[in-house]
Amino acid sequence: MSQSINKSDNALSGKVCLVTGANSGLGKATARELAKMGSTVVMVTRSQERGEAALADVRQTSGSNQVHLLLADLSSLESIRQLAAQFKAAYSRLDILINNAGAIFKNRQLSVDGYEMTFALNHLGYFLLTNLLLDLLKASAPARIVVVSSGAHIGGPINFDDLMQAKKYRSLVAYGQSKLANILFTYELARRLEGSGVTANALHPGGVATGFGQGEGVMGWFFKLIRPFLLTPEKGAETQIYLASSPEVEGVTGKYFDKKKPIKSSKESYDMAVAQRLWQISEQLTGLA
Repeated sequence: MSQSINKSDNALSGKVCLVTGANSGLGKATARELAKMGSTVVMVTRSQERGEAALADVRQTSGSNQVHLLLADLSSLESIRQLAAQFKAAYSRLDILINNAGAIFKNRQLSVDGYEMTFALNHLGYFLLTNLLLDLLKASAPARIVVVSSGAHIGGPINFDDLMQAKKYRSLVAYGQSKLANILFTYELARRLEGSGVTANALHPGGVATGFGQGEGVMGWFFKLIRPFLLTPEKGAETQIYLASSPEVEGVTGKYFDKKKPIKSSKESYDMAVAQRLWQISEQLTGLA
């Protein structure tokens, strides 16, 4: 782990971090490292069994008992609302929010709310949870929001005519759109939070060997083929850990990072009109409007 991540003991002492999708892969690795830095870490998982196993592992490997578990289905708007309410009831501050949970689906599925699952989980989940916790983040400022996107955002526009991919579903197109939505959301959020002391940045973790895409037909075969060339979850999580903890990015906001460096995202991701339209539609779909 790079020294620039600021991994010294208790560097995050007194801080409270919330990490979604924390039962495995990037999320679990992130939770472990933030716990090692002395923060209170709240891991969010969907499965109680897998969540409790991950919680025990993170506590043991980090040497910290300040690691806790909350359960939520982040593709369900009601479950996200319950998560936010439970978190606020248990914690009086939130210093770092890491929106990490995400997936790709071979076949078109609908969430419990009737939305295409990739868009529901990868974008609307981030959007609603972040907005529900914004008051706590602002009250805890300086605070940070970290959004895990992907290089897969490049090349895909937001298809407002068929956001839910009802006309023609292609898994990689749906995934790319959701990851572009992550960046548009992050940039618009950073603009709206200007002067609040809360920063928002997105990142590309790189190609990481996790359970992502497993068992998904040709896609699963492809991931199996390239697995030996992928990053470990620990290596892949370095950029999100850096954005969550490093003093080097204090006050830095509205950027897209790769390998702990700010880089340019796609041309479409800088379109403010698209970002504002996506925000308004997301407010309506999540009931925030």
